[in-house]
Amino acid sequence: MLAEMRIQSLGVIADATLELHPGLTVVTGETGAGKTMVVTGLHLLSGGRAEASRVRTGADRAVVEGSFQLTGDDARAGAAAALEVATEAGAGVDEDGSLIAVRSVNADGRSKAHLGGRAVPVGLLAELTEQLLAVHGQNDQLRLMRTGEQRAVLDRFAGAGIAEPLADYRELRGQWLAVAKELTERTERAREMAREADMLRHGLGEIEAVAPQPGEDTQLVDRARRLADADQLRETAAGAAHAVAGAADGDPDSPGALGLIGEARRRLAAAEDPALREMEPRLVEAAALLTDVGTELTGYLEQLDADPAELERVLARQAELKQLTRKYAADVDGVLAWAADAQARLATLDTSEGTLAELAKKRDALAKQLAKVARTVTSIRRTAAEQLAKAVTEELAGLAMAHARIELTVQPKPAAEGDEQALKVGNELLQAGPDGVDEVELLLVAHPGAPALPVHKGASGGELSRVMLAIEVVLAHTDPVPTLVFDEVDAGVGGRAAVEIGRRLAKLARSHQVIVVTHLAQVAAYADRHLLVDKNIGAEGLTKSGVRVLNHNQRVVELARMLAGMESTESGRAHAEELLATAEAYTQALRP
Repeated sequence: MLAEMRIQSLGVIADATLELHPGLTVVTGETGAGKTMVVTGLHLLSGGRAEASRVRTGADRAVVEGSFQLTGDDARAGAAAALEVATEAGAGVDEDGSLIAVRSVNADGRSKAHLGGRAVPVGLLAELTEQLLAVHGQNDQLRLMRTGEQRAVLDRFAGAGIAEPLADYRELRGQWLAVAKELTERTERAREMAREADMLRHGLGEIEAVAPQPGEDTQLVDRARRLADADQLRETAAGAAHAVAGAADGDPDSPGALGLIGEARRRLAAAEDPALREMEPRLVEAAALLTDVGTELTGYLEQLDADPAELERVLARQAELKQLTRKYAADVDGVLAWAADAQARLATLDTSEGTLAELAKKRDALAKQLAKVARTVTSIRRTAAEQLAKAVTEELAGLAMAHARIELTVQPKPAAEGDEQALKVGNELLQAGPDGVDEVELLLVAHPGAPALPVHKGASGGELSRVMLAIEVVLAHTDPVPTLVFDEVDAGVGGRAAVEIGRRLAKLARSHQVIVVTHLAQVAAYADRHLLVDKNIGAEGLTKSGVRVLNHNQRVVELARMLAGMESTESGRAHAEELLATAEAYTQALRP
């Protein structure tokens, strides 16, 4: 859960610390006081977009710091997954199980993130807080009007039951589309591919006829040079051999290096001075090395060939290889690489009727498997839709919409003419989208006898807020995220409905940490902790807001203000006292 959040230089808030309750925390304040900055701070901690305009006037940067409790008695569901993310990132968790996340935004718009004292990418904050926070605002109500979002809500409710078949569907769909695309390309480009295949076969035939070997061109250059310069090389090698070993006939006047070293050894070995005798073994080593060199020179001379016919054969082979290197690559190794690539490409250019028939057969087999899995996904969604609609309807009954009913329809989505993703499921041709073949729509029956209308058409603003809250309450029981944030989801609601929203949030706070920004006293009264954002004008003429925890008496004053701006009247305070007493009795009854 989120134990504490500190905000510095964000909007009108200069410096404020929010101590959050494990249960229900409400944030209130007059319009313009800075309540929205609390939610903005939570969005920044969640890796949301940083805007330079949010930095307080005159400040270099805005900073939001959150302390999350990941272990211990205060830890809740979802904390284990967040702890794993933090550990993999090398972030340090304090001894009390808390993890500090920091997001800063400079006045020029640049943003930085830190986790557990370590600089991390902003995306890592999003990955972490995805396990810990779910922020819901009026924008979520707008998203709820989209059918794609409604399908996502249904799948979220269905949970693990739909996860595996939906994953199977997506994998099969990818294979099916890939095979269908390959078949289409091969069919439509058959002539072009046939020409390319002929060209590749011709090239491979030329290379195969010459049969070059790796590095052969380099070896032939060395061989040709040696054959062409045989006389000069023989003279050089023979002279070197004579210098090393001496004359072949043993002429004492031409002893060579080995003879001279032998004479030096004899002289040193006969010396009486030990220092001279100690040098003799080193001459033995030198003699051994020269003997090896002499042997190699003799072998070189024996292998040296001055055959003109052999030179002609080498030059002819070089010419053959040059024809290949002019066409296909700069050297023989490049020619061999081109041949390997051509063989691989040729394997993909098979446009024979047998190959096309095999691809069509594979495509149809995948389509049958995909249709089967799609029907399974649809069946699971329809079962889950009935359960979700029933549960949300029951929640609406407790939100002063006792006669309203929610319906959730799951219908096949027909494929448009010429749709490349058309899939035959049963006797219907449906659009196989990435999330299945279904269209999901949330309908509201406002009262008995009323038609079932799409929720954005059949619900007023206040009713839409209550539908959203009812869905969140239902989903909360299947959601591992421990902290739920609601930003004025009670907009457009009043009276009895507002009281019921307060009760639902208090009930939700028994299983989750709930943070609510509200303008309704009927909601704020049910808080376990009441935070007030208030503002004042500083000496420099700038508006400065702070956040403080209200005690019982201060809550009465704030609730009276929220009810009708009657904080200074006895009747207003009496009304607030009565509201608070009723709420405290209700929340007390919820506690175990």
